Amino acid sequence: MLMRTDPFHELDRLVERVWGTTAHPAGTPLDAWREGDTFFVELDLPGVDTESIDLDVERNVLTVKAERKPAYGENTETVVTERPVGTFSRQLFLGETLDVDKIEASYEAGVLKLRIPVAEQAKPRKITISGGSNRKELDS
Repeated sequence: MLMRTDPFHELDRLVERVWGTTAHPAGTPLDAWREGDTFFVELDLPGVDTESIDLDVERNVLTVKAERKPAYGENTETVVTERPVGTFSRQLFLGETLDVDKIEASYEAGVLKLRIPVAEQAKPRKITISGGSNRKELDS
């Protein structure tokens, strides 16, 4: 049987849950980058069932919620529980230049991948100039 003799163990676990550590961040870690006219976001959600992931967009705020349930049952005596369980939430503030109606999401190998295109009206475009002919008019 595995035993711990650290009297401050519960205090350490509480501090890690609130502020996190480099090994176990308190929030859901993510990477975000832009390639051309598309933004990509990847969030780590290992051990999360796809059915428990919820994505909502309201006023250009994207909210990601997910729930990780323990692998063991309710009537189980746990020896060590270091993997976080429960509901996780993360909000991303999207710029006005992104097309929130065309967000694509996929989930594979514990990573939620989002593809967010730049809105058409925000893309650079050429403006044609009208008028101004090259001919000269002479006074009679």
